[in-house]
Amino acid sequence: MPTRVFFSGVLRPHFEYRLPSRQAHHVARVLRLAPGDALTLFNGDGAEYDAVVARFAGDAVTVKVGDARNCARESPLEIVLGQALSSGERMDYTVQKAVELGVAAIHPLAAARSVVRLDGERAQKRVAHWQAVAVSACEQSGRNRVPPVAPVTELAAWLARPAAAGESALRLLLSPGGKTGLRDLPRPAASIVLLAGPEGGFTPEEEAAARHCGFAPVRLGPRVLRTETAAVAALAALQALWGDF
Repeated sequence: MPTRVFFSGVLRPHFEYRLPSRQAHHVARVLRLAPGDALTLFNGDGAEYDAVVARFAGDAVTVKVGDARNCARESPLEIVLGQALSSGERMDYTVQKAVELGVAAIHPLAAARSVVRLDGERAQKRVAHWQAVAVSACEQSGRNRVPPVAPVTELAAWLARPAAAGESALRLLLSPGGKTGLRDLPRPAASIVLLAGPEGGFTPEEEAAARHCGFAPVRLGPRVLRTETAAVAALAALQALWGDF
């Protein structure tokens, strides 16, 4: 299978384009491709494009685009993940695996027990980093639409937004104290919003606020899962129950 490369711009069949620097480095220095080698490009519009390496010029890599193909690889479930901030590689892992599992969007949330505190320029840089993680996950998994990673938001502010979860969405709060399992729920008629806590879990006050906003507490079996495991396990279970697994 040809290497998949994300291109952040318009793609037109039978035109030549210069790859962005990160992708150019990967093609030239990591994969060590040569002129004439095949690639698959995508830009988030839902299609993917046959391409070949045309030429190298210093650090620049030019590719020639061939035909476009519409490939349906998006999940029939529209799942939005509200993920409380976790530290370092844990958040990266959650973003990466959530994208592989078909999530439609990711909202990083600042909760009371979040170990990481982000604001201003530092928050913007982390969001840009997570968006790049999402792009890489799409390159690996075959998705042709890149889920957006929203700006970091305080949990209370996110819950207060009328459209944060969608008016008709099924709202689920991952809670070890929940009495209901995912298999006990009826098939959702619309989208799903999944809310997952940080390393120390949500405070009782935060759980109460989420329930007040229509989030139903659900548990993932009798074991307490780590923050980087919980959302990923829930997404896999939702895909097995009602998605495309």
